[in-house]
Amino acid sequence: MMNEKIEVLIAEDSRIQAKMLQKKLEAAGYAVRWAENGKLGLEMTRELRPAIIISDIEMPEMTGYEFCEAVKTDPRLKTIPLILLSTLSDPEDIIRGLHVGADNYVTKPYDPEYLLSRVRDLLATPLGDDEDETELNVTLAGKQYKVKAGKQQVLNLLVSTFENAVGKNRELVKANQDLSMAQDELKQKNSDLTSLNSQLENVNQRMEHDLSAAAKIQQSLLPSGTPDIPSVKLAWNYSPCDELAGDFLNFFPLDDRYLAAFVVDVSGHGVASSLLAVTVGRVMTPLVSKTSLLVKPGQEDGEKFIVPPAEVAYELNNRFPMEDQGNLYFTMVYGVLDKQTQEFRFVSAGHPNVVHVPAGEKPRLVETADMAIGWIEDTEFEEHSLQLKDGDRIYLYSDGVPEAMDHDLEEFGDKRMLDSLAESTAESVKTSVESLFNQVHDWCEQNGAKDDVSILGIEISH
Repeated sequence: MMNEKIEVLIAEDSRIQAKMLQKKLEAAGYAVRWAENGKLGLEMTRELRPAIIISDIEMPEMTGYEFCEAVKTDPRLKTIPLILLSTLSDPEDIIRGLHVGADNYVTKPYDPEYLLSRVRDLLATPLGDDEDETELNVTLAGKQYKVKAGKQQVLNLLVSTFENAVGKNRELVKANQDLSMAQDELKQKNSDLTSLNSQLENVNQRMEHDLSAAAKIQQSLLPSGTPDIPSVKLAWNYSPCDELAGDFLNFFPLDDRYLAAFVVDVSGHGVASSLLAVTVGRVMTPLVSKTSLLVKPGQEDGEKFIVPPAEVAYELNNRFPMEDQGNLYFTMVYGVLDKQTQEFRFVSAGHPNVVHVPAGEKPRLVETADMAIGWIEDTEFEEHSLQLKDGDRIYLYSDGVPEAMDHDLEEFGDKRMLDSLAESTAESVKTSVESLFNQVHDWCEQNGAKDDVSILGIEISH
């Protein structure tokens, strides 16, 4: 190739930019030498004359302007074409380029192909030693410059400046077009976002309406007040941490002799947990039937069979395996009070311990240890019994009571719960439940309750 022996000298203090330019020039067939600054570039030019010089302007030791001026004022070197590279692009910089005799001026960042075309054009129109030079006085931005260059040199620089300006203008036009397209796209996306936000707001409103309706239905399934049941006083309080609760409680006579009571606490929070809680509450009814969980028909007409609490838990465990409930499970305490014998038989499936408050004595926890409902199929549950007497109380509750946390994340705990119940033994069972509920609420008031709170109190009162 003709340009295999054509040598190009690069003066560039950026090693990375120099290597990138060197790679492009070598790929085009040129031999390349590299100087790290203008001073070294001048020394290398004097040692071995290159065919063309490409120099950065902003360099240590000697700037590109100084390097160019040194070359162009040397009679032996002045005909070497020299291209200045810079991030500068003010008119004053161009005049300075003319002042020092530069042949071309290219602003960074540049298109490598455009720079190669400048190299080819300058090599194709070499400068003569005897080219007439014209000296002009130019004043720009308050500074005076003497421009002394041949017509070809001035033409080369002006043409390169014009091409550079045209190129930058094209880039600006393209950038403006891209910006305009981006603005149009942004307007469309904003319009789409507005539409989506409107749809989302409508969905949220419908969801809030549905959740509110579901919460009202859930509340309607709770006991309606405290019914007048002979020999028994009942009190309860219930507070969901969200609009829908995973807790559920209820109590009702199974017949004239037996009273059933339970508290259920489904794992997790939200719609799925509340639906399971309501479903469990619905199947725990005193209706007499062969499929009933609590009361089945006896062998004689009109006779009823009260299902023992352990069997109720066993049946619930097989009906609600957690694999079929989206990995939800629930804990439960379910008991049956015999009002004649005052015996309370109950089962506690993974649930907090029942509190027994004997008349005139301190509250105590009744220790139990069984697995939650839904964990393992065909699990046998242990049935427990409390022989109560007049004035005795029992409390069933969810873990939202002892596990309520204050602003330091300290739990309310069993001790505070027992102390609260001990302080209210002289008060009615209703007052004791309200007092415990209020203390739990006050304990976690700053952060708000993180779990549902359910409390059910039962007192024997012949």
